[in-house]
Amino acid sequence: MQSYVENFLGKEPIRNIEPLAKAGSERKYTRIYTGDKTYIVCESSNIRENESFLYFSKFFKEKQLPLPEILFVSPDKTVYIVEDLGNDSLLDTVVREGHTEAVLQLYKKSLDQLIRMQLSANEGLDFSKCYAASSFDREAVLADLNYFKYYFLDLHKVVYNKIALNAEFEQLAKTAGAFEPSYFMFRDFQGRNIMIKNNEPFFIDYQGGMKGPLQYDVASLLWQAKAKLPAIWKKELMDYYKKEVSKHIMLDEKQFDTGYSILVLVRLLQVLGAYGLRGLIEQRAHFLSSIPSGLANISEWRSTFTLKEYPELDRILQTLEEEISRLYAKQNPLATENSKLNVLIQSFSYKQGIPEDISGNGGGFVFDCRGILNPGRIEEYKKQTGRDQPVIDYLESQTKVDVFLKHVKGIIDISVQDYLERGFENLMISFGCTGGQHRSVYCTDAIAKYLKETYNLTATVRHIVQEAKNWVN
Repeated sequence: MQSYVENFLGKEPIRNIEPLAKAGSERKYTRIYTGDKTYIVCESSNIRENESFLYFSKFFKEKQLPLPEILFVSPDKTVYIVEDLGNDSLLDTVVREGHTEAVLQLYKKSLDQLIRMQLSANEGLDFSKCYAASSFDREAVLADLNYFKYYFLDLHKVVYNKIALNAEFEQLAKTAGAFEPSYFMFRDFQGRNIMIKNNEPFFIDYQGGMKGPLQYDVASLLWQAKAKLPAIWKKELMDYYKKEVSKHIMLDEKQFDTGYSILVLVRLLQVLGAYGLRGLIEQRAHFLSSIPSGLANISEWRSTFTLKEYPELDRILQTLEEEISRLYAKQNPLATENSKLNVLIQSFSYKQGIPEDISGNGGGFVFDCRGILNPGRIEEYKKQTGRDQPVIDYLESQTKVDVFLKHVKGIIDISVQDYLERGFENLMISFGCTGGQHRSVYCTDAIAKYLKETYNLTATVRHIVQEAKNWVN
């Protein structure tokens, strides 16, 4: 990889190379720092997938869609370099800022650009260049439904009539695979794949695109579990999408709405399958923590739409809503405005000693981060902290911090769940490293985020060493 980068940059010096954390794929991403610029390098041995990405990029860039510029492609197509669009995604924005008017406008801007992308494909896009499948037909839908069955239903040991469910899946796949109008389908059009730069949306990770119904991408965006868009937003944004797309093509609104209801369900089931594979089997924290939100989406769907033609699937969804959701709710009881539990999470330096429990309990958890590779040994990171993106990228890609935090979560879950149920008032969680600057800071912030996402607990966060330096949070 480095030889390709050096050839691309020529005499421009490389200041730093930062591996980026993996998401749901096996592609390897790296951020390259030069004197005043940054670039993203992608490495993948899946040449067919790379070719799809490169083809779509060229085609849609010529249509002036907001995509990253392709700057370099290696002769064997295993490495390519693209424009760096930054770290701020639409999902990051809605989680950070909430459901504000400004965020709503970003969603509308994203839908505007989605319409352009979907419809411009009919101006010469060669769908034979698609990687996974050329169209979202019966076979593609059935694959998604079976993905849900094998990686979610079976992993949770949900009892169902196999013959009846298979027959209903066949009918559902046949129905969903025939919805019109059919244009370009992004396939994974969700907030993580929409980068926000200068208050404008840019699209990434569209290599799985294919020909498919317009409704699917809208369903993917509006029903993303982590975004938790309120129902009133979903309706407003769907109405906005239909109004805007109707300016370009004839739209049978009744038929469109019928297709949308079914495709939302297909998408929600596919997502639960992904959560099962990536979360339960591969133990990736983000996917595990998303399961309760994914189940909440199923409950919302059942309260909004009907499934009379598929009685076995309807019974299964009821089981998910009433039993599996309760299982996760029991495992992860949510804090309410009446909850008494106050959680203090802090980073410290072992050179200055373990902090005392000021609550008077005389206890709490203390986790030693010094077994994790220390970014502070690297010259570029010595003046940075565990909140700086290069340090975060290093910890997430070059160390076992994810394994460490997985076990930390398993340990603290026992106390958090018990304390919430029994009305206890105080819990202290401390992370120590050599200087209280990198590893402990990162772990403190990560666990604070985990408690918020998993238990709706807003912890008090202290970074003892950094705050003593008048660090501005």
